[in-house]
Amino acid sequence: MKKRLLALFAAVLLIAVFVFVPRPGGADLGDFSGGGDYGGGGGDYGGGGGDYGGGSDWVGSDYSGGDYGTTRSSSPVSRAVTVIAIVVMLIIVSGILSNKRKSQSSSAPGATRTAASMLTPIEQYKERDPNFSPEDFKEWLQNLYFKMQDCCTKRDVEPIRPYFADSLYQQFNRQMIQLKSLNRTNHVERIAVLSVELKGFYEDKGEDVIVAELYTRITDYTTDDATGKVVAGSKDHEKFMTYEYSLSRPIGKTTEAFEPGVTERHCPNCGAPLSVNESIKCPFCDSVLSFGDHDWTVYAIKGISQRTV
Repeated sequence: MKKRLLALFAAVLLIAVFVFVPRPGGADLGDFSGGGDYGGGGGDYGGGGGDYGGGSDWVGSDYSGGDYGTTRSSSPVSRAVTVIAIVVMLIIVSGILSNKRKSQSSSAPGATRTAASMLTPIEQYKERDPNFSPEDFKEWLQNLYFKMQDCCTKRDVEPIRPYFADSLYQQFNRQMIQLKSLNRTNHVERIAVLSVELKGFYEDKGEDVIVAELYTRITDYTTDDATGKVVAGSKDHEKFMTYEYSLSRPIGKTTEAFEPGVTERHCPNCGAPLSVNESIKCPFCDSVLSFGDHDWTVYAIKGISQRTV
């Protein structure tokens, strides 16, 4: 009986270690890239049946009347205690995993795409905004993705602040603060945006919302600042990432005419001409700029899938 209880305790301990000790992996800006693939491919998140649930080796196998207790017959009471203990452990583990999933934000890896039924085709958006160009919008979003990853490697997200809702920006900033506190640097390299697709748009609380899907390729690894040693991720393995971006601006706002890739503005503080794509600070008076009232702002990013090769 004692051997069974010790074995059950060991199993619980192993499960707790697996659940609570983070597994090594990358962490592109927003923590979408990780050590395990996800999103329909049987990975740690989303649809594939992860490491727990259903047919784990220890359930009803090693610790339910197999190798232990072979020198004497098990009493009905001891068998009942064993079964009850296993059931309790399953309930605890299920609750832990459920709470972990509930605590994840909408941007958690393995998220579900926005339903096509709630989207209006992007081609119809020109009826609201005659100057809107899907191709220019996709080019801008692609360039923003490159800037995001560059900021991740530099551990400084201030240059992209005007393009993100404050809650999302603060999430990114906390990630950078954590890296600095650990004396680690996350490197996102060999970046390629393979496709950008505008899935459609909808209205929400006085805002126009465009939903876009990005398919990218990156290498993602983290190094120790003191030694330069890779402590997470890999320099050699490429990750193919799928993200869903939701961008919003107030209903009624329209696109101003501009040359592709450059939006010319003027500093609201001193009136100097600015190229918003170059800096979020006025080079003349150092004012921090935000054009969220006029331009598209990213307010949500979902990690849809990751495939590592």
